[in-house]
Amino acid sequence: MTNKIFRSICGVAVLVLIASLVLIMSVLYGYFSDIRVDQLADETRVAAQGVEKNGVAFFDDFTSRDSRITLISPDGDVLYDSEGNIDAMENHADREEFKEALELGEGSAKRTSQTLTTDQLYYAKKLSDGSVIRLSAEQVTVLTLFFGMLQPVATIMFAVVIFALVLANRLAKKIVEPLNEVNFDEPLKYEGYDEIAPLLRKIDHQQRKIRAQKVELSRRKKEFVTVTDKMSEGLVLLSTNGNIISINRAASFLLETTAECEGSDFISVCRLPSLQTLLSEANDGRRAEHVAALRGREYKFSASPVFSDDEVSGVVMLITDVTESMDAEKMRREFSANVSHELKTPLQTISGCAELLANGMVKAEDVPTFSKQIYSEAQRMTTLVQDIISLSHLDEGAADMEREDFDLSALVREVVQNLEAEAKGASVTLNFEGESVYINGIRRLVSVLAANLCDNAIKYNRENGSVNVSVKKAGGMAILTVADTGIGIPKEDLERIFERFYRVDKSRSKKVGGTGLGLSIVKHAAKLNGAKINLDSTVGEGTRITVKFTRVDA
Repeated sequence: MTNKIFRSICGVAVLVLIASLVLIMSVLYGYFSDIRVDQLADETRVAAQGVEKNGVAFFDDFTSRDSRITLISPDGDVLYDSEGNIDAMENHADREEFKEALELGEGSAKRTSQTLTTDQLYYAKKLSDGSVIRLSAEQVTVLTLFFGMLQPVATIMFAVVIFALVLANRLAKKIVEPLNEVNFDEPLKYEGYDEIAPLLRKIDHQQRKIRAQKVELSRRKKEFVTVTDKMSEGLVLLSTNGNIISINRAASFLLETTAECEGSDFISVCRLPSLQTLLSEANDGRRAEHVAALRGREYKFSASPVFSDDEVSGVVMLITDVTESMDAEKMRREFSANVSHELKTPLQTISGCAELLANGMVKAEDVPTFSKQIYSEAQRMTTLVQDIISLSHLDEGAADMEREDFDLSALVREVVQNLEAEAKGASVTLNFEGESVYINGIRRLVSVLAANLCDNAIKYNRENGSVNVSVKKAGGMAILTVADTGIGIPKEDLERIFERFYRVDKSRSKKVGGTGLGLSIVKHAAKLNGAKINLDSTVGEGTRITVKFTRVDA
């Protein structure tokens, strides 16, 4: 603004200077022209008086450096000329000043020379004898006058321009200085130029509006950040060119970055090539999803376009942990396959035996054997179905089962007593030792848990082996321990032993009637009762399983 005012003042000063110069030159030219005409008239009259008194002899003593004298007869012939040869001169009867003098007594004229740099002034006066005396002199033109005054004019213009520059600079700064003092946060306190008061009022109105909007935006941003930071899912807002506008805490953690990455390119923060295609589809107006491994887990990246006036103005990226759902889906498929496989064998056995019996292809003495086989496989199927139902019930959370305080030792003692006949039949010694300790849980599930642990310890034991079951207190915990001297579990199978249908020794498991779901039921039952399981096993020596419950009488 200062420069613009400076240039404006300088421009006006130069224009005024040029206009003044032109006006002054015009006035001076007219003034000097009038003086020159008056001087020439006076000289003509003096010369006329001299000729009237002395005749042509007057010209012998008359000298004029600036004027040319011509004496013309009444018929226009030149009788005398101070500068030319009269014999070579043409008749002057048609000259304007000559005709005007003959008619009015005096006459004048002005003719421009062919060079266009001077004007010739003529003044004539009629004498008493009818002849005319005429004086002529040069009158310079405006251009000649300008060039004649060029040096002083240039000097003056230079001085005026320098003065104008200095003055314009000071004036520009002085004009702008009050404007620079305006406090745009409080524009109405300004006491400078009244002319900008409407502008300041408008600025004040806009400032109040902007401050209100900033407060509202800050409130909304705070609410947005508070809500999104509580999300377990990652949320990233992106512009159409892929720059991060906002990122919540979960996304920052997953992408191993901070909120300071806002404004950066998303691909530079998350270097997954497949996401470039995802963002391209979202920018084209289509919702896109992609599952990728991140930090050892599976995450689904969902990119949804944000529309404004039917155009994509941004992208919302939602990052969801789908590891458990994918594991559950995998488990469901494996479970379905395992159930089908487990049911296939007994069904085939039952179908085969029934077909032989139906066609009379079995001897009478072998019918009990086939009947026993059908019954055994049917019982195996019944047990499998019951375990599947129980496991499904546990997967749903067993919401219909009530929690209560009960003596863990008494419950386990009852379970052990119910399994003594089975242990005796398997040539396994079953021992119990416990002290009274109360826990809060689902009695039925804890009973199933203890029964499955003891049943497995008996089934997968060696002949003349032993199973030692104990319940004891340890700090705030009630500890159930089931230790056997059985076949043991290899280290590579320890992590998978609680999976559904997983068997360490498949041939032995089927031989003893195992379904492969017992330990899965134990795991779910322990989880629903808030218990923790610890397993320690050595191949050929046995297995020790410890379940820790929280005591209520601690």
